[in-house]
Amino acid sequence: MRRLAAPACALLLAACGSGEQASAPAPATVASVPAAPATVGLAETDPDGLARYDGYGDLRFGMDESAFAAAWQGELERLGPPDAACYYQTPKWVKTPSEFAFMFEGGHFVRYDVGTAKETAPGGGKVGMRAEQIQALYGARAGESPHKYVAGARVWRVTAPQGEGVLVFETDAQGRVTRWRAGVPPQIDYVEGCG
Repeated sequence: MRRLAAPACALLLAACGSGEQASAPAPATVASVPAAPATVGLAETDPDGLARYDGYGDLRFGMDESAFAAAWQGELERLGPPDAACYYQTPKWVKTPSEFAFMFEGGHFVRYDVGTAKETAPGGGKVGMRAEQIQALYGARAGESPHKYVAGARVWRVTAPQGEGVLVFETDAQGRVTRWRAGVPPQIDYVEGCG
């Protein structure tokens, strides 16, 4: 079994449970997101360019865990207790869970978290960009608020141009994107992940 970076694991595992949310519009339920059929296995594909507002590659928010696994067609490592309602899974190519992880709640795929510049968000946002660049890319669809835990840091919440899905970018106190996530409400707004 792979050893995971202790701080990253602790953050993701501590994140599964409280479901505390930031202020957000009225939440949609997981069931309201239709699961599109998957057409290609993704486990061995190049991870670049697969991020979408409504999922990742052929994986769509709302898919149940078995449909997700069939579409992924590769090894996934589950993080968190086996009986947890909310948990993460990481693909084989991930070195630490803070780089990239898929969130499941109630047995359905609801969000993915990215902490590496290797992935580009829908619309062009990336880890390392300045907040001004995020605002320029997403315009009026990007709402800004203070970060709950990091003094001077900000959170940018971006709604999809059409359809389902939301992006959230977190910046540090210097205004640089440190991580981002895509998902559906209410899970996209869980500040501590599954927390």
